[in-house]
Amino acid sequence: MSAMNQERLLKVILAPVVSEKSTRVADKENQVTFKVLSDATKQEISAAVEMLFKVEVTAVQTLNVKGKVKRNKFGMGRQKNWKKAYVSIKPGQEIDLAAA
Repeated sequence: MSAMNQERLLKVILAPVVSEKSTRVADKENQVTFKVLSDATKQEISAAVEMLFKVEVTAVQTLNVKGKVKRNKFGMGRQKNWKKAYVSIKPGQEIDLAAA
């Protein structure tokens, strides 16, 4: 990997998604859910997870999440759209997000 490519991979994953659905999917399907850059590809997400967490990725599913419309003191505002990635990990391996 080139240095620029490795820098890009470090920026692809923004944060883990912690919700009831993500914990249920993690237990049942051996998948981990991440918030990723909106222009990230499945190959980049897979390479970034393998590099950061030292696990083997079997599949990546992505979806674009629409930002919610919320009320604030200026009237109605809109949250940003973002991209979510479900990363399937090889059976027997796991990612400990509490330690990472």
